[in-house]
Amino acid sequence: MNYTNTTGFYLKMFSNTSGSIGRKAIMKFINPKVDYAFKKIFGSEQSKEILISFLNAIIYDGEKTIKDLTIVNPFNPGKTISLKETYLDIKAVLVDGSIVIIEMQMARMTAFNKRVAYNLSKAYANQLDKGENYPLLNPVIALTITDFILFKNSDDNINKDDYINKFVFQEETKKFKCLEKELRLIFVELPKFKKSLSELESLTDKWIYFLQEAASFDEIPENLGEVAEIEQALNIANFINMSPEELEIVENRGIAMQDERGRITYAEEVGEARGRHDQAIALIKLLITQRFGEVSEEINSQIEGLPLADVEDLVKVFLSLNSLVDLESWLQERLQS
Repeated sequence: MNYTNTTGFYLKMFSNTSGSIGRKAIMKFINPKVDYAFKKIFGSEQSKEILISFLNAIIYDGEKTIKDLTIVNPFNPGKTISLKETYLDIKAVLVDGSIVIIEMQMARMTAFNKRVAYNLSKAYANQLDKGENYPLLNPVIALTITDFILFKNSDDNINKDDYINKFVFQEETKKFKCLEKELRLIFVELPKFKKSLSELESLTDKWIYFLQEAASFDEIPENLGEVAEIEQALNIANFINMSPEELEIVENRGIAMQDERGRITYAEEVGEARGRHDQAIALIKLLITQRFGEVSEEINSQIEGLPLADVEDLVKVFLSLNSLVDLESWLQERLQS
């Protein structure tokens, strides 16, 4: 196959059945949810207009509130990123002095909410050197995008499709706001976004869809390409515009993050199974005590050593056991099987 680069696209040369030569554009994009790719797309020197459009979409519902910003410590393609780094964030200072910290998080982690709160407060406090005056402090917004459900809505009045949630300080019972312009937390939960490509209407929809689906594109969708900044983001994310070293880093970080998600999922499943096991043992012990009184340590030990399936079976057949002898016989049968 012969590949040529035309306006940043892969062009694949192929022969059709009549023997003539045709061209078919083939595009492949890095996953913007991988932290390294996210920072390259939104935090590079050439990303200012992209980031302005994205922040206006998420923070200000598509209104062109942010006119200009400065990306602090922009992405450096020459810097080696260690897989041991748990996350990469983007920091921007808006034209009015407000600070925005943007973070992409693919997997759950211990004390995640505390880390977000720490980063917000640290960015706020670090504006002042010792002895400087508080009026010099500018507002800080912590924008966190998660590829997992962070807020499990139990209130029937809450729209389960609410994938963007914005928090400010407010009084607990009377709900009036305090410091709402100084410290803000904004969370975007990608799994809650369910719209298809044809359903995208707002700028916010289009940016969230870009984050969710860009890695699956084989071309730039027409309704996303209508937004110049999204088209620019996709060109940055295009494989052909990345060095082999960058592609390797993106792949390795993507694999590492998927492994971490797998470990977390496994730990959660093990924890849930252990919880069900403990609950089942507590229940059968309670039933035994209520019916037969206190039993020996040996019987207790045998019950605690049963796997979950056997404990659940014992709960089911318990009423058919007429004495401790029946219970001991049942236990011996299971232990010997």
